[in-house]
Order: sequence, then C-alpha cells, then structure tokens
Amino acid sequence: MVTVTSFKCGGFAMGISTNHTTFDGLSFKTFLDNLASLLSEKPLSTPPCNDRTLLKARSPPRVTFPHHELVKIQDSETTTTVFEATSEHLDFNIFKISSQQILRLKEKASESISSTGCVRATGFNVVTALVWRCKALSFVEEEDLEKESTILYAVDIRGRLNPQLPSSYTGNAVLTAYAKAKRKALLEEPFGRIVEMVGEGGNRITDEYARSAIDWGEMYKGFPHGEVLVSSWWKLGFAEVEYPWGKPKYCCPVVYHRKDIVLLFPDIGGDSKGVYVLAALPSKEMAKFQNWFEDTLS
Repeated sequence: MVTVTSFKCGGFAMGISTNHTTFDGLSFKTFLDNLASLLSEKPLSTPPCNDRTLLKARSPPRVTFPHHELVKIQDSETTTTVFEATSEHLDFNIFKISSQQILRLKEKASESISSTGCVRATGFNVVTALVWRCKALSFVEEEDLEKESTILYAVDIRGRLNPQLPSSYTGNAVLTAYAKAKRKALLEEPFGRIVEMVGEGGNRITDEYARSAIDWGEMYKGFPHGEVLVSSWWKLGFAEVEYPWGKPKYCCPVVYHRKDIVLLFPDIGGDSKGVYVLAALPSKEMAKFQNWFEDTLS
C-alpha cells in the first residue's frame, strides 16, 4: 500500500506499507529500484528472482541445532513480547552516533576482542552491542543482574547458503540471529566481549544452521523470541533510489509503539557513516537507557 502526501512547497512524502513475508529490506530496495525504472519508462534494473522454493523446508524437516532465538506457539510457559505493541506511555528518543564515535567504539572494542577469534568490530556489531547493553541495564535492579538478556537482529542469508541464493532473490531471506548473556555480564564485561557475543551470533548462521531454523519453523510455526530486537535500516540504501524526479531527501521507518524494538537508520545530517538510534521506552527506563548510552560512549 502506498500513500502520497503533497505539500504546498511542491515536495511530497511517500508512505509505503508491506508485509515482511513479501519483502525483506534488501529485496524491498530491489522493488524500489525496479519501480523507479518503470516510472522512468526503462527496463527493470534488477529482474527479481521469485522462486520461494529455494527456502522451503527439507523433507522431512531436520532440526539440528538448538534455537534459543525461537519459541513455539504452543509453549504456554514462554511468551514473546518483542513484537507486541504496548498501551503504556513511552518516551521516544533519537540518539545520534557520529562516524567518529563509531570509530572510537571500534577502538574500545578492539582492546578486549580476542585476537584469535573471528569476530570483527564492525560498525553494526559495536552499535548493536551498545544498544544491547543499554537496553538490558535500563530496568535492572540489584536482584535482576542474574537474569538473562537475549538480543535479536536480522542476518541476510543469501550468501550464507550452499548454493547461494541469487542476489536478486526477492522475498524474506533473513533469519534472526541472537546473543544472550546475564545482565551482570553486560554490566561488568569489557565492551569488546559484548561486541564478540554479538558477532558470534551472526557467525553462527551457516548453511546448516539456516536450514535447521527453516525446518524448525516448518515443524513448530513459532516466533522470534528475545528481550530486544535491533532492526536496521542503516545501510539498505532506500534514499539512493533514483526516481524520475530525483532521489528522496530522506527515508526512514515510521515510529511505532513497541518498546522492545530499537531502530537504526542513516544519519539525517549527511554523515554517511553515522547512525541514528530510535528507542521508545517508559520514562524511567529511558532515563537509565540514556545514562548507560552516554556512559558507554564516553
């Protein structure tokens, strides 16, 4: 569904709503590029691959890994709230992280990341580690430190499968990676160790792990399950689409009332390597989140 709002200045805003089973972020970018080509009366820029059988479950399905990031629908003892909208009042805040601050986070992480490991202090890993630490500690009382916190984030599996999916695969080709730790560890461990845990979550998703997760979904029809989900629009490139009337001035997700989803999107001011972090939390939790955010950046 597309809506267009025109302004007296001559500009306009496009609002687009779609279902995640139809597109993930990368294939939605392909859709927009193709839409722009059609509007310019040109051939499709990237003919889409719509063969959904490439991600079908095996027959018979085989779950070969534990999937702590997923919860069965029929498991009445476990509830998942990460996708649920809340009716409580939330404070919204956008935290800017400049490219220089990201560089300092990478340097801070590198001080304690194992030199023998296979995790790099990427921009995404350090920002996600920062969000995880702040979110987990934003409502911690003394007795909560021994409780476990699980962070979820999407990983594109196109290049992780064997054989790989075509880069033009147009569908939902992301799986939910996770990292988990006691909140006490997120309080006390060096920042680099938290970055490592985030990176290890992404590295966990191999071809066999992805097939196991797909088969798990076929068998149990469950949901991603965790304390916080990081959803990144940071480097998807929606604002780089060349429409007949030019590129968008800006492109970002619409705010929604979910306190356990933290959004990342490109810097509004033009810092191409900077990022904005959108969080929505109850007032007391937001104050703590902001304190831990500033503490970790310092």
